[in-house]
This record gives sequence, C-alpha cells and structure tokens, in this order.
Amino acid sequence: MKKVLLSFSLFLAVGATAQTGNGGISEQMLRQIESSNAPQPQDRAIQNAMAANAIDDLARNHQNARALDTHFSIETKKQSITDQKSSGRCWMFSGMNVLRGDFNLRTDSLTVEFSQAHLFFWDQLEKANLMLQGCVDTGKKPIDDQRVQFFFHYPINDGGTFCGVADLTEKYGLVPREVMPESFSSDNTSKARALIASKLREFGLQLREMVQQGKKTADIEKAKTVMLGQIYHMLVYTIGEPPAKFTYAFKNEKGKTVGEPKEYTPKSFYQEVVGQPLNGTFIMVMNDPRREYYKTYEVEFDRHTYDGHNWKYVNLPMDDIEAMAIDALRAGHKLYSSYDVGKMLDRKRGYADTENFDYASLFGTSFGMDKAQRISTFDSGSTHAMTLTAVDLDKEGKATKWKVENSWGAAWGQQGCLIMTDRWFREYMFRLVVPNQFVPERIMKAWQTKPVMVVPEDPLFGFDE
Repeated sequence: MKKVLLSFSLFLAVGATAQTGNGGISEQMLRQIESSNAPQPQDRAIQNAMAANAIDDLARNHQNARALDTHFSIETKKQSITDQKSSGRCWMFSGMNVLRGDFNLRTDSLTVEFSQAHLFFWDQLEKANLMLQGCVDTGKKPIDDQRVQFFFHYPINDGGTFCGVADLTEKYGLVPREVMPESFSSDNTSKARALIASKLREFGLQLREMVQQGKKTADIEKAKTVMLGQIYHMLVYTIGEPPAKFTYAFKNEKGKTVGEPKEYTPKSFYQEVVGQPLNGTFIMVMNDPRREYYKTYEVEFDRHTYDGHNWKYVNLPMDDIEAMAIDALRAGHKLYSSYDVGKMLDRKRGYADTENFDYASLFGTSFGMDKAQRISTFDSGSTHAMTLTAVDLDKEGKATKWKVENSWGAAWGQQGCLIMTDRWFREYMFRLVVPNQFVPERIMKAWQTKPVMVVPEDPLFGFDE
C-alpha cells in the first residue's frame, strides 16, 4: 500500500507542471496518464469480461451468496404487497402501509388497502399550488435567483415523506383502492408530470409578470385560482376525479365481507380507519452524520408548505434510532423508513449488505468515503421509502438484520420484501417515523426545540423519495 501511495504522489508532483495553463489536459499529462495505466496480465481478461457482462455480475461476492436466513425474532403481521409501478410514490405507499398496518393491529381481523391514486391527485394539486404561489412570493426577484430557479426547475414531482401523508390524509381523507383504482398515468407518471410541469412554468411566468406590474393581490389570487382549475382538469383526465361519497364494506383477512356496506365520505372513512389527526402523534428522525446530533432541523419549502407543513426531523445517532425501531416493532407497529436503496443491493435475492459486491477488487482501487462524505458529495442520499416490518436480535438484544415491505410488487425480492443486514442498515438508512409512545423523553425534548432551517438544495434532500 505504501508503494502505491508513493507512486501516486510522484505522479501528482510531476503532473502538476504538465497541465495546460487553464487546468486542461496537456499532451505531457496525457502521456503520464497513459503510462500509469500500463497493462497487467489480468487486465485483458477483466476488460473482455466487462465488455460482455453487467458490472454487478462480475463484482458479486460469491462468498456472501449463501442461503438467506429469513427468520426474525420480532416481526409484525404480514399484509399484501403493493406496487408503485413506474412512479415515484414510494413515500405514499409506505405511509399507507403503516396506516393499514395500524388499522389491522387495532381490529385484529379487518384489512384494507387505500387508494394511492386518490391521495396522489391531491398531492399533485397542492404541489402545483406550491409552485404557483412560490412564483408569486418571489415575483420581484430576478429569474436567475436561486429560489426562483428552484420553483421553475422542480415545478411538480412525485416525491414526498410521511409528513405529506399526514397532511394530505387529514385534509382530504382516505378512500379504499376499489373505489378509486390506479390509472395508467398514476402508475406511469412521467408523461403527465412533464406536461403539467410545462403548463406550470408557463403560468409561473404569467404570475411573475403580474407581480412585477404591481397588480392587486386579489387579482393575482383570482388568476392563480383559474390556473389551478386548469391543472385540476388535467389531473382529472390523467388520474381520475376523487369521489365525494362512496359505499364500502370491510373484509377480513380471508377476504370475506364483514358487516353491511356503509356510505362514507373520504373524511368519514379516514375517521373510521385512522380515528385521529396524525400530526402530533409521531416524530421523524434522521441519521445525518454531517450535522449535530440531538438537534431539530426543518426543510424549507417542503412540497406542501402552503397547504400543510414543512417537514422537520431530529438528527440522531443510529443507536438511538435502532432502539426506538425495535421497541415499536416489538409492539406490532410497522414503521415508515427511507434508504439509499441503490447501494449494495442484490435485486435478484432482495438482499442488501455491504459485502454483496466487491467493486474495489474488480477495478483495482478503493471506495473509501464514509456516510457523511457520501452525503456531502451527492454520492448518497434518501432515494426510496419502504415499510420497516421486522428485526432479528442476537443474544445481547442487538440487531443483526432487518426486513421491510417494499412497493415493487409481490414477485420482487423476498416475496415483495427486502432483507438487510444491520451493517448495511447503519450505512444507508436515513429516515424513520416513530410514534410518540416509543420516543424517549430526552429525544422528545429535542424535537420540541426551535428547528434549524435547511435549504431544499441540500445534498440529502435532492433525491426523489
């Protein structure tokens, strides 16, 4: 190792004088780069293999490919696996999995699957309002202002967190999936989203012009309302119109109808299955080693800022997060959680472990950044929400592996679930939503302090979840 470092240092020392004046690659530097890549006997074989195979197949650590241990000492009740298809609504699927899991826990027999299309409709309308109102509030700033560009760059998206689930369900209620099923555009969101985004950018420019012309606030609001009517129209075409009333009868775990059908509104159905406002019943925790622990942070301009809340979180070490997760799972509660799911994931087996792939040996280098460095450099962040359902503990009560319900269909991974080792969990888990009854007093006190504001461009929040 010392010899390699010495050679690299000499290369840097010589190469420093070989750059072109503006920092480009000169001919001398290029020769040095090429000479440092002198072929080794194994290089041709590796190059040939990479030309014909996926990198993950070549880097797969076969010593880690043994049969999976699927036993968990603490596991919540199983429920049907959902499928978000080609959409970025994992946060909504995970949040609703938590809600129906809690409903099943209370009733001990009744099951329900909620309509993601219903909540997605209102989510998209509120995000459209976020964009348009943001253009009004920043209307006097130049078009190249960072905040103005934020709204025009991301006029609408599929992403979110459990805070959005709480705000949306309290305001618009819930309906069963049978009442408002998925449409092609709710399952495949990219085209409709692109068209709505284009229309919002057009509307945003018009609102900015009204602000700059000094139009009255009432006139601007009237214009925005008309614009939102057009967006509503587009959402009805692509997702479907949310029902005002419906008739529904619950079923038990065997699929048999229980009781007589009743007429509901979305809000009365929410009262039936949730029974209380969600906001105030949970906290969100984060593991971000870049920032001070036991401090509360709030993300500015969250997706539902004007109609709900910015989302906030307490930053905690993983030991504290794991302790709360274990307590909640032991009591039968499924938990909303999010991860950088693309890292070290064996998709064929539905297994996440830091030793699944040996990229370092394959490329003859090292990948040495820690969690904080990966976040700071945009190399890692929260990309996917899943529902934490189980943990396996050793004799000392420490977690060895975890399991989540995913939203990629029942045929994926471990019957729709993902098993992850604790070492992977600590490196690539970011957020967890914990019911208040499982939060220690010292952490609750930290949650109740005034939060530090964090900009949405922060590396940890630039990923779609």
